[in-house]
Amino acid sequence: MTTIIDGKQLAKQVNAATKERVTQLGQRGIVPGLAVIMVGEDPASAIYVRNKHRKATQLGIKSIVRELPATITQAELLAVVQDYNQDPSIHGILVQSPLPTGLDERGIVAAIDPAKDVDGFHPLNVGKTFANLPGNYPVSCTPRGIMTMLRSLNVPLKGKHAVVVGRSMIVGRPMGALLLNADMSMTITHQYSERLSDITKTADVLVVATGVAHLIKAADVKPGAIVIDVGMDRDEDGKLTGDVDFDGVFAKVGAISPVPGGVGPMTIATLMQQTVDLCEWSE
Repeated sequence: MTTIIDGKQLAKQVNAATKERVTQLGQRGIVPGLAVIMVGEDPASAIYVRNKHRKATQLGIKSIVRELPATITQAELLAVVQDYNQDPSIHGILVQSPLPTGLDERGIVAAIDPAKDVDGFHPLNVGKTFANLPGNYPVSCTPRGIMTMLRSLNVPLKGKHAVVVGRSMIVGRPMGALLLNADMSMTITHQYSERLSDITKTADVLVVATGVAHLIKAADVKPGAIVIDVGMDRDEDGKLTGDVDFDGVFAKVGAISPVPGGVGPMTIATLMQQTVDLCEWSE
């Protein structure tokens, strides 16, 4: 019988634990602070930022949304980031992607204090993740949330084969690092990979993050596999769907995350969790 990995329910559990931690910090007069910087008026970004702000407020996290015009210069944006770097009431800084044309997103991310890099995108934190270094540091939120989802299944991962479809710095590459860190064998594929289906069919755990609706069909998965769908696409009717053909794949796999209601809620829950982490680590 196939298990549906309920990201909404799991996110509720993560958020409840985060709220309890916020309450305990509050008893000591400490309030975790999150600053989200949004440049321009990208509609999708506006929705994401609004959802993050709402959830942070619900959990008792101080949430600042800094909206800046698309005409802002690189130097002006860097100055805003530096202000939050130096603000002791802010523990997590997030610059909403994508930035308008003309701004160097890598340069902006690199300017964030690594100890406040709540997205886990700073090169120093990325390097620590790939090196699997000990200690406290932030990790890319979507991959970290996916690892929470996998652990919730209580299925041994050590020695199993994971395949990641997609190689972005937001999901694919850090996801591969975390799976390796969990002692899995790991293969990363992408748009230029030959015989993609032959590779995905070897996966005990298949994570798909391409932005191509229903790229993965039943013929592309191993019977009993765990499938994590990171896609947020629209079908021909405009309905939200994923990178995996959920209906076609469902009966063949052991567990699968739906879209919507899978990875999305876990990403925001993990962002809140990591904001509190950064606050606690700064003590």
